[in-house]
Amino acid sequence: MPLATPATISLEPALPVFFAHGLRTAPDTLLAQALAISVADLNQQYPDRASLVYGTMLADMERQKREHIALYTQYPTAVERLYGLLQLGLRDLTTIPGNFYADLQTNFPESWEAALHHLTTYSSPQLQQLLNDGIRNRLFRSDININLVTKILIEQLNMMLNPQVFPPERFNMGEVFRSIFLYYIRGICTDEGGRIAAEHFARL
Repeated sequence: MPLATPATISLEPALPVFFAHGLRTAPDTLLAQALAISVADLNQQYPDRASLVYGTMLADMERQKREHIALYTQYPTAVERLYGLLQLGLRDLTTIPGNFYADLQTNFPESWEAALHHLTTYSSPQLQQLLNDGIRNRLFRSDININLVTKILIEQLNMMLNPQVFPPERFNMGEVFRSIFLYYIRGICTDEGGRIAAEHFARL
């Protein structure tokens, strides 16, 4: 594979290396190999690990946004889009080692702040907008507390991945996802929204 020039580096491939080997301990050789550049070019453009981690986190946030645009093209209704976002979020969360965010918070505070900023300025507003759209289109009940429902949805994703709550050797995560989100979201749906939710899950 030809090496990329530093100006064209996409940092997304660095994230799996960080997941596998740790933010501080991932070898430069493996990171450079994943990015298809030389170690010298990597060190020249990112002279310290903090700047590389920060850039990688920002690249992953942009990747999420692109996937969400594609998802919105695939699914026309707020109900389907909400399920789709939750599935993408769950897929991403299952790839993240348990100590990743603790390491990020402790050793890379600028990257941690960027992650929190993304959650509060992008992820949460995105869910809130979907709920608003669903209410306007009479797919979600008009009496729901949008801020509270948004918080519950995010915490439910985190709960699913807590091995003390759902040990993976005892529970099928697909069934857990269905049991949590199918019934919860159907509970905030109108009759029409509930019909779309049931049809969507039937296709999964």
